[in-house]
Amino acid sequence: MASDEGSVRIDSWIWSVRLTKTRSAAAAACRGGHVRVNGERAKPAQPVRPGDEVRLRHLGRERIVVVKRLVRKRVGAAIAAECFVDNSPPPPPPEYVAPVARRERGAGRPTKRERREIERLRGR
Repeated sequence: MASDEGSVRIDSWIWSVRLTKTRSAAAAACRGGHVRVNGERAKPAQPVRPGDEVRLRHLGRERIVVVKRLVRKRVGAAIAAECFVDNSPPPPPPEYVAPVARRERGAGRPTKRERREIERLRGR
């Protein structure tokens, strides 16, 4: 599964080591400017080599990984963990995440007063 060649496409590598669920999601992240290789914005076809630092903003979290090994095809989780060094900061504790406003099922649309309270909670 390891590649003998010197480089692999960044979108393919991100998908192969299970940082994104699909390759198209990895390519979209590259096109959207959410992927950086050695500090520079990466296009989906940009080559990545061992030793490169990859920064990926995905699902509200920034992942910082250093490439250890190149793979072209998607591999199992145990093998994928060996392909990079994860230098990402830990995710924030749940008490620091903003609460999501939930309404009881069947309560209907919020009234004007309830909508204003919801917007105030969200900081809008």
